[in-house]
Amino acid sequence: MVAEQALAIHVERMGFRYPGNPDASFIDLDLQVPKGTRFGLFGPNGAGKTTLMNLMTGVLAPDKGSIKILGLDTHNKEVNKLFGFVPQDFSFYQELSPVENLEFFGAWAGLNASEIASRTDELLTILGLNDVRNKPVEKFSGGMKRRVNLAIGVIHNPRMLFLDEPTVGVDVQTRHAIISYLHTLNQNGTTLIYTSHHLSEAEDLCNQIALVDEGRIIAGGRIDDVLKAHNHQSLEDLFINLTGKAYRD
Repeated sequence: MVAEQALAIHVERMGFRYPGNPDASFIDLDLQVPKGTRFGLFGPNGAGKTTLMNLMTGVLAPDKGSIKILGLDTHNKEVNKLFGFVPQDFSFYQELSPVENLEFFGAWAGLNASEIASRTDELLTILGLNDVRNKPVEKFSGGMKRRVNLAIGVIHNPRMLFLDEPTVGVDVQTRHAIISYLHTLNQNGTTLIYTSHHLSEAEDLCNQIALVDEGRIIAGGRIDDVLKAHNHQSLEDLFINLTGKAYRD
């Protein structure tokens, strides 16, 4: 049991059911994620991982139990200042440039003009977007758009970062650059909550995981410990063994 002050996320006896759906997505779910963790949330399609991420970020509200982010309930407006979110769908204005997008989302996050300008220069340099900083994002490649999406999610230096498939559809170079930057963020103290279908990538990034299926956690803990406990060499082998080979889409 981890002390409350050491937790980035504490989900306790949480229940949730979509309106009109007789089947509950979660019943009495418990989850603890220590601060500073690179935490991977995995599961087959329809297993509940996106719903769980939406609950943790406050997009959805639980029917019972509690979810705390760095000690604050998710319904507390102050919690929104503590985390960033990089969704799978692009969350920017296509007709605007990276600079214009970061100005808008930086102001939305409560930064002043000086902070936005400084942070924009820093992020565009780190993510290799300086040369296109004033060009419309709609003209960018998929990998460049992914990097803009990431820059928006971290513009306010969040203490936690939620990432939903942050490298989907990108080339090897972009994937490597994004994962490298996420490692740097974590080394500087940012807790990462990450979901992806790239399980080999997950092994490179994550140090703790939870495998979700049918609305419950069926395996979790430090990656090495989980693989050892189930006698598997890789996350992909473990995933197939615990969730089966049948199609889930």
